[in-house]
Amino acid sequence: MTAVTSLLGAISGIGREPRSGGYARPVFSTAERDLRAWFVGEAEARGLDVEIDPNGILWAWWGTPGPDAVVTGSHLDSVPGGGAFDGPLGVAAALAAVDVLRERGFAPAKPLAIAVFPEEEGSRFGVACLGSRLLTGALSPDAARRLTDREGDTLADVFAAGGIDPAGIGPDPETLARIGVFVELHVEQGRGLIDLDRPFAVAESILGHGRFKVTVRGEGNHAGTTLMADRRDPLVAAAAMVGRIAELAGAVDDARATVGRFEPVPGGTNVIASSVDFWIDARHPDDDVTRRLIADIDRMCGGIAAAQGCEAVLVEESWSPTVGFDPALARRIGSALADAPYLRTGAGHDAGILASVVPTGMLFVRNPSGISHSPEEHVVDADADASAAALADVLQDLLS
Repeated sequence: MTAVTSLLGAISGIGREPRSGGYARPVFSTAERDLRAWFVGEAEARGLDVEIDPNGILWAWWGTPGPDAVVTGSHLDSVPGGGAFDGPLGVAAALAAVDVLRERGFAPAKPLAIAVFPEEEGSRFGVACLGSRLLTGALSPDAARRLTDREGDTLADVFAAGGIDPAGIGPDPETLARIGVFVELHVEQGRGLIDLDRPFAVAESILGHGRFKVTVRGEGNHAGTTLMADRRDPLVAAAAMVGRIAELAGAVDDARATVGRFEPVPGGTNVIASSVDFWIDARHPDDDVTRRLIADIDRMCGGIAAAQGCEAVLVEESWSPTVGFDPALARRIGSALADAPYLRTGAGHDAGILASVVPTGMLFVRNPSGISHSPEEHVVDADADASAAALADVLQDLLS
């Protein structure tokens, strides 16, 4: 068996950012393409049949593709400055799990596939789980093709450059019909397993969350000649909004609201900005609470903007409702993992999107730092390598 740590070590230099110490692997960047090529090579070395579907999802098949397939996998893209395990751990563990099953002499009664989903993080085009949203019809093809990245490149152009015909993206009932169940292994992105002192857990649910863009428009002007009283500065307004967003979310039990991206235009040192864009990630176990929080934030932004002689517009870019995973599948996963606890998570995953159309489950691997979307994200070697056997136990039960 090839150890999970060995597989991850082979890609540890791909997409690393010297400045942050983390990784930048946006979809169809050079780094993410290199990772996709690595996966294809590892899958083919195991005799798996690899194909790319119209939405850019990679599929590696053990057995003839068909209905009732057991599918596992994850993603290879990252957030800016992300960690080494978010996504790739699930892919590497899936490859290693195939080795484990073969070493056991196990012959699957059903086809097994490893899937690699593009743009799970949404770091390039702003829509999380984009590949699985397209596959299931949760995102319209026309809306997807119009998405642009920070450089102004459209998704249609980027996908075309990556070898994916943008005219063919969208709902794919034929591919969905092949999936009997989907099980995603992922690094835990919080402290649940640390506090319980367990290596693995079964996912119970995913908190609903949305991504929203706020544009604050004012009046661009000269930093040296414009008196303070004469300014309509959108950056001053936007900065005040960010502070208030944290206060509003903090007043709601179990809510989370984050501004992680903030872009003044044009961004010159001696220039009063003409506009500012920033993005809000908002989450809560109750979708209605999240909606009410965003409505409060929208009203607050409008009031602060008006006080500064500016205007603010809040637009929803994506929405994922709270997801409860298939209870029967969760019990089967739990029965294959001795004494594994059940955890809910605040992080989104492709498994959460697929849950609306196929039975879906997840298992989490302990992260001793409790930190994710950061270079400090971690999995100890023993847990990483043990995750392959744990996943193999789950898959063996489902494939029998």
